[in-house]
Amino acid sequence: MQIEVRNGSFTYPHGKEVLHNLNFSFNSSDIVAILGRNGAGKTTLLKCLLGLQHWSDGEELIDGKALKPNDCKSLWKNIAYVPQAKSNVLALTVREMVVLGRTSRWGSFQSPSKKDWIAADKAIEITGIEPFANYLCNEISGGQYQVALLARALCCEPKLLVLDEPESNLDFKNQLMILQLLSRLSQELKIGSVINTHYPAHALEIANKALVLMRDGSTAFGAVKEVVTAQNLEKSFGLPVRIEPLNIPERPGYAAVVALGAQDKTK
Repeated sequence: MQIEVRNGSFTYPHGKEVLHNLNFSFNSSDIVAILGRNGAGKTTLLKCLLGLQHWSDGEELIDGKALKPNDCKSLWKNIAYVPQAKSNVLALTVREMVVLGRTSRWGSFQSPSKKDWIAADKAIEITGIEPFANYLCNEISGGQYQVALLARALCCEPKLLVLDEPESNLDFKNQLMILQLLSRLSQELKIGSVINTHYPAHALEIANKALVLMRDGSTAFGAVKEVVTAQNLEKSFGLPVRIEPLNIPERPGYAAVVALGAQDKTK
């Protein structure tokens, strides 16, 4: 599946434009990282991609066909959203929560079928959460809940995942677990991801494409190592940045991305 945005812009009803003239395209097996400062419009961009908000100008194309508002239900069968794991207070088991990923395929008042439960168990197996599949959602850790949300998205058998800061609020062990899982899904199952992230190092490690939103409203899009550069990060975040490849055998794509502090305007 090929996704393309042409001249995409978004303006809120009160008149504030947060996205301007975006142009990018990618395949559903790609991992695309979206980076930018707080308030740059990253979450808004994800919502526009999903059809939850409509582009004010421009268009989104799926396999060369312009996406229309009434096409969103079919879109959601192919693209699944993974929100941030902000809370896990559901009084459902993890397995019951995962099967809810099939709701885009249900009719009114329909309950899960045998096929739905098979898909849920497959998603649980793929993500490796069998040990706590029968726990209540409010009995598991934040990292486990984030993986369970990913399993719920996989349950609908999508071609692409859209994730809003999937590694935020997690310790580095759980961050690594999420990164490795997304890489494996792309490489082995050809299920790609669009990731809104605050971690340039994570983008460099697992993404093959990146979109950087700049402070002046411009963007940079392309191969991740050509786009996630010190120069572009400095332009986006407004402070000097240094990128140092670490060449760690266990994590060959990892680099240290260091913010160097506020610019000295006297030099």
